[in-house]
Amino acid sequence: MNSNEINIYCDESCHLENDNQKIMVIGGIICPNHCRKQIYCDIRDIKTRHKIPKNSEIKWTKVSNSKKDFYMELVHYFFVNPSLGFRAIFFDKQMLNHNKFNQTADEFYYKMYYLMLKGIFESNYQYNIYLDIKDTLGYKKILLLKEICNKLQIRKEYSYELVKKIQEVRSHEVELIQLADLFIGAVGYINRRLASNNTKLEIIKQIKEQTGYSLITSTFLKESKFNLFHWEPQREEMIWD
Repeated sequence: MNSNEINIYCDESCHLENDNQKIMVIGGIICPNHCRKQIYCDIRDIKTRHKIPKNSEIKWTKVSNSKKDFYMELVHYFFVNPSLGFRAIFFDKQMLNHNKFNQTADEFYYKMYYLMLKGIFESNYQYNIYLDIKDTLGYKKILLLKEICNKLQIRKEYSYELVKKIQEVRSHEVELIQLADLFIGAVGYINRRLASNNTKLEIIKQIKEQTGYSLITSTFLKESKFNLFHWEPQREEMIWD
């Protein structure tokens, strides 16, 4: 068993160019590969305790008062489990000017994914990246992201292939992508200044209390448990280096 393999389970929110949503969030749950099976079992046990079917998908859009205790325990589990981490990048899509920087919306999407992942990568580790299947262009996404991420290897920063594997998976079958959806949803909700769902607000409050962060600004750069990067295009356009 390779203890130097790290898995990143990725998802995104409001990533479409014309979806009438201001805030886009890209993020991922991070855990050592050898811990994943135990974590899956733990999450399924939490579902059982709350009489949630094991095949029921964890999603931010499903958060409701009737399932409040279940989702609050999931958040608690994340913070007490030292094997789990989370990182996300978020930004206001209305501030983007793709023409000015000679890029398409798709190219910008991959750049943001790269920037989110780069903040996770460390030396002496190899990474397996799992993406939720979104559309028929998934194979292209996989190839391009791996090429982009391994630019670090080409620059001689690493003597090995940094990204060992990138694979599309079905989110309803992978609890850790579902957990990523939950935290991405929370970050997007507070930054869109939404407040209609009291249970979602309670979850956000719990995350804020656990992290000590507001969730509307960047965390410390080296924050390992719950890392957020609020990207602002007017301040930073050099995102490949």
